[in-house]
Amino acid sequence: MPRRAAATPPPTAYQRALRRLARRDHSVAELRRALVERGHEPGEVEAALERLRRERYLDDAGFAERFARSRMQHQGLGRLRIRQGLRQRGVDRGTTEAGIAGALCEVDEREVLDGLARRYWRQHTAVEPARRLPRLWAFLLRRGFSPGLVRDRLCGLWPRWRDALDGLEPAEPAEAHAGERE
Repeated sequence: MPRRAAATPPPTAYQRALRRLARRDHSVAELRRALVERGHEPGEVEAALERLRRERYLDDAGFAERFARSRMQHQGLGRLRIRQGLRQRGVDRGTTEAGIAGALCEVDEREVLDGLARRYWRQHTAVEPARRLPRLWAFLLRRGFSPGLVRDRLCGLWPRWRDALDGLEPAEPAEAHAGERE
């Protein structure tokens, strides 16, 4: 008769959190939510999170800066979309702003915007420039760049068609609404 292996106990909240952190970076709120969803008791979850903080495996400030830098450099996102992403991951406003500021010390948002704009411009050569520029403006706004920055950079890159941007300013800046949705 074959021998049966002894049943292994389910992983603790700490073990499960370490496994998740080994795969990718998480905010404290994300990790808390995931552990509770896996059925761990709130007390066990908080103890695991506190231990991870003490051991420096979990740090929202570092997470926010790494997240912002990565999204700017590799995904071409502006600070408004990054702010939204961090807030969705449960990072508080102060930590979010500090993380974005830290990332902006290493990554120039204008250079990211210029690179995206030039690539878009090359990929849409079939569209006449007077129609391409407003579409590019909208594309860059959806990527999370502020309207003022987009307008300044596009006017600088393609001054010949700057009048194609007239009337495209939103009624209210998107940054004014960022705090209202939180």
